[in-house]
Amino acid sequence: MEKKDIDWGALGFAYQPTDYSYVSNYKDGKWDEGALTTDHSITLSECAGIFHYCQEVFEGLKAYTTEKGDIVCFRPDQNAKRMANSARRIVMPPFPEDRFVDAVEKVVRANAAWVPPFGSGATLYIRPLMIATGNVIGVKPADEYQFRILVTPVGAYYKGGVKPVKVQVSKYDRAAPHGTGNIKAGLNYAMSLLPSVEAHAAGYADNMFLDPETRTYVEESGGANFLFVDKDGNLVVPQSHTDSILPSITRRSLVDVAENYLGIKVTQRPVRFDEIDQFVECGMCGTAAVISPVGEVDSDDKQVVYGMEHVGPVMKKLRETLTGIQSGEIEDKFGWVHKIDVE
Repeated sequence: MEKKDIDWGALGFAYQPTDYSYVSNYKDGKWDEGALTTDHSITLSECAGIFHYCQEVFEGLKAYTTEKGDIVCFRPDQNAKRMANSARRIVMPPFPEDRFVDAVEKVVRANAAWVPPFGSGATLYIRPLMIATGNVIGVKPADEYQFRILVTPVGAYYKGGVKPVKVQVSKYDRAAPHGTGNIKAGLNYAMSLLPSVEAHAAGYADNMFLDPETRTYVEESGGANFLFVDKDGNLVVPQSHTDSILPSITRRSLVDVAENYLGIKVTQRPVRFDEIDQFVECGMCGTAAVISPVGEVDSDDKQVVYGMEHVGPVMKKLRETLTGIQSGEIEDKFGWVHKIDVE
């Protein structure tokens, strides 16, 4: 199979249409068979539920080429499960989890020429999404929906190597206590846009959101979960006592890597903001970068510096191990890497 003629090393994190997307529609109480499509546009009624009551959920994962030349993706079954849980929370019909994985395979296989080669640092980003397409005027769930998967090649998250970033404590809340902060829905990300724009304008990479009930505990950033390392080299993972942190698949995987590959003790608990200066490393984890090391956290009356000159040893080892598993350079003990057969 011949790859597309692309300067893979020059790719940024931006949308570029590929050959195929996947689409399936829900009508009369059931999902249709679904199919690949070359049409990357969506035509909707002005009264579609997505426009009025924001019934939308999405996911994000990647396909990449391993050292052996296989095309794989990472734990798509977990994305399927999380998307189904997100859909139920805002009264959307979950797309069947087995069909989700099959659809990912189909769309990646159809766009195999767009999967960047091993060693390029680039990947094929996979974006499943579901929207309410049925007409709705009164406040209620729609009766028709569309599930789609688009794919687009993206460059390495870090150009020129992984470097620590600065974050600020936001004056805004990302989600309501016991609201929708624990699902992957567009409405949560809309809430974070203004804080994100203001953070970037002030020279910060992202925000650190505190719990929306007491503003005492660390929650997450605009698009990633936080991790900390204590003075004994143990990993400390913030939990939300208001159930408003997105359950990150990357975070869950890093916890397993820490415990089962690296022998690191892991504690998952609520983390008070006033104790973060007791930690020696901090990072943000998510699909895009795996781990973004945090070198400094600033608030109105406090500055916590972990170091802007280099990545901490625990964060560095965690990131190297997980990316090594994904690329096939390190043995996959858990069967996380999902191979996609391409003719």
